[in-house]
Amino acid sequence: MNKWKDKAEFKNEVKKYSDKLEVKVKRISIRPMKRKWASCSTDGNLNFNDELIDMGKKLGRYVIVHELLHFHYPNHGKLWKSLMRAYLGDYENLERKLFSNQKK
Repeated sequence: MNKWKDKAEFKNEVKKYSDKLEVKVKRISIRPMKRKWASCSTDGNLNFNDELIDMGKKLGRYVIVHELLHFHYPNHGKLWKSLMRAYLGDYENLERKLFSNQKK
């Protein structure tokens, strides 16, 4: 599994995708989170669970794209799903893998 080197590499990936998706990001934080993999605010702040750094890059990209798309599409409707598929291919498989890693 291809893992992230460090938080800086992860943040660079967020910036890369924010440019692709035309999302203005104000702040990127990577911190412990008990119940979520990530969250975003309407102000442009993104928070990512620090456990993502130790997971594979594909799973991290899933969370990055998932959150960034919420800046334009707040729900998981048809358009959001088709954009997830356009950027990540079989995103449903990544979603299953990610949530199999979820803490209970």
